[in-house]
Amino acid sequence: MNSTAREQLKEKKRIVIKIGSSSLTHEETGDLNFAKIEHLVRLIADLRGMGKEVVLVSSGAIAAGRQALGCQKPTTVAEKQAYAAVGQARLMMVYQKLFSEYNQTAAQVLMTKNTIIDNTSRENARNTFDELLKLGTVPIVNENDTVSTYEIKFGDNDRLSAIVAALINADLLILLSDIDGLYSDDPKKNPDAKFIPQVDELTDELMSMGKATTGSDVGTGGMAAKLFAARIATHSGSDMVIANADHVEVIWEILSGASCGTLFTAHRNSEFALLDYIESVH
Repeated sequence: MNSTAREQLKEKKRIVIKIGSSSLTHEETGDLNFAKIEHLVRLIADLRGMGKEVVLVSSGAIAAGRQALGCQKPTTVAEKQAYAAVGQARLMMVYQKLFSEYNQTAAQVLMTKNTIIDNTSRENARNTFDELLKLGTVPIVNENDTVSTYEIKFGDNDRLSAIVAALINADLLILLSDIDGLYSDDPKKNPDAKFIPQVDELTDELMSMGKATTGSDVGTGGMAAKLFAARIATHSGSDMVIANADHVEVIWEILSGASCGTLFTAHRNSEFALLDYIESVH
């Protein structure tokens, strides 16, 4: 493993952090885990204090809506959209309150695939992110689940966070999930699965490894989605790390150069065009 690549993570300035639904909710009830969210917010506020720019891609809107409404897990698209409408406002209220306690300002950015496909919308989105970061805010991004049935059925925030990282020319993308990183096989099913600490080339063989593995049943992104995200991020010039969100301090460890999670090193594709990757999302 190349320790130099890990050391270079200390210097990253524009960082996208993605955290999934299963990492923001209590396993027993599916309700929001406020202690964990508060811890994440405090950590991001410290990163801002160090002069770093941070964009947070946060799941949890549907879970927050279900909690607020006191309903069971949604089963239809209409229920999911209604829960998201309530939950997105609730989730932002939580983030706004917590960030303000640390003298930081959170900003909401809701996106759909059309935001990126349309040339004008994509440029507007890029300019908005640049201005929000220039103003010292923490943009909090989610898919606009309330109106976007395609994303609810097939989308996931792993891909969305990679698209955001590419859009804003981020230095680093951190995917926080319920797994430690990339393995040679699904470690939940195969005890002999080998952990892979660093990936310098996303080969076809590696990409096919993700096809058979899935993540938690709370979120929508399995390993295949994370590898697809790695392809977008690394080809756009951003390093990416997959790490376990059990303890959000793992963000500090990653940024201190420690060997945790799986690091995918950037190898910018000179012909990189974000639209090519959007159109291949099925």
